[in-house]
Amino acid sequence: MSDKLDMYDWPEFTSLNARIVESADRIWEYAELAHQEIKSSALLVDWLKDEGFEVVARGVADLETSWVARYGSGAPVIGILTEFDALPGLGNEAVCSQTPREDGVTTGHGCGHNLIGSGATGAAVALKRRMEKEGVPGTLMVFGCPAEELLIGKSLMAKAGSFDGLDACLHWHPLNITTAFNFSTVACADFEFVWHGKTAHSGASPWEGRSAMHALELFVHGVNAMREHIVPDARMHYHIVQASEAINIVPDYSKIQVRYRGPDAENVRINVEWLKQIANGAAMMTQTVLEDRALAGTFDCNNNQSINARILKHMQHLDAPVWTPEEQMFAKEIQKESSVPQDGLGTCLTPDPAGAPMGGSSDVGDVSNITPTGGAIVACWPLNIPPHHWGCTASNGMSIGHKGMLYAARVLALAGWDLLTDKELLGAAKEEFLKTTEGKPYQSLI
Repeated sequence: MSDKLDMYDWPEFTSLNARIVESADRIWEYAELAHQEIKSSALLVDWLKDEGFEVVARGVADLETSWVARYGSGAPVIGILTEFDALPGLGNEAVCSQTPREDGVTTGHGCGHNLIGSGATGAAVALKRRMEKEGVPGTLMVFGCPAEELLIGKSLMAKAGSFDGLDACLHWHPLNITTAFNFSTVACADFEFVWHGKTAHSGASPWEGRSAMHALELFVHGVNAMREHIVPDARMHYHIVQASEAINIVPDYSKIQVRYRGPDAENVRINVEWLKQIANGAAMMTQTVLEDRALAGTFDCNNNQSINARILKHMQHLDAPVWTPEEQMFAKEIQKESSVPQDGLGTCLTPDPAGAPMGGSSDVGDVSNITPTGGAIVACWPLNIPPHHWGCTASNGMSIGHKGMLYAARVLALAGWDLLTDKELLGAAKEEFLKTTEGKPYQSLI
């Protein structure tokens, strides 16, 4: 391995930074929703092709905007994950107030996926250039992962075998702090239940009908009765898509979407079966016919401590991103308008989260149960501002988001270099992975 000075001196980024920022800004402007990221996905593919990567797969798992790119050959095989989908209703100008975009675009990158995709791609390109320069063997695999906001892209790609054969994988995510991705996420599964009944006049002859709406009502009651008997850190949410269309017709169709979150995949498997039993019971009680469909399912993150410790070590060397007075003022104005403490931007590293729960889910969980996986969290928006907030969209489209992204790209490149060149690190990561998974093969929740 290169000495310490060379390790942190990456001239590759001198020429790359401008393109990383340009890519992030263009994807921010596109703000394409899940499964619609046509231009965003193509932008990253074209960039990688320009740099000599081979695009070895497109449309993985029938996801139009998914892809896999490769550089090099032989072992070790290191993966890097990208994301690029936006969120509905979070369009905002890159200003420190809640201001709709002048071009009328209402979608926005309130979770920073424009930064994830561009920063991770930049890290992969920098690694490829360094490998060429120093004659280091190995394979880089870059994954275009759509629809993370629906918790489906990586899960479907995982089910299709996209991540098989990796020795390790890296990812990153913007937030309002800077640390290793050592948070505990929850596993989850999304289902859609549909009941088919029989129409009738609700006043003249209701006995001739069978109400699909009553089946849905019974299901919801069953779900809410179930809440008392699930573990405290589990969650259930539902969205009634359709119950009835007119008051004087016995409805023959109803539909509900349900999400169950649990502490681990096994908890999800068990309780999804319970939900199915409730849905089937509702159908039996109303003499309707049940149709159920799995929409999504993702594991809890199996964070690899060996990799994350190395990521945190690099962060400690680089220290946290440094903000200008103007950037701090921008952040405080967002906080002021959002009625939260005006603490500005984080100026120091957050200690290792050490498995602290974050409540949310990520489809990175599936990847982390296939191969040793580590990641970074980097401040890209103000303290006290949660993800999926207009203030995040604003920050992710200007220098605050840019600065955090470039920092993350450097950290990922450093960690990737270590995984390529440090056999002891990679060996420790693999040994830990076998221990945490107990050697059990990955089995999709979908």
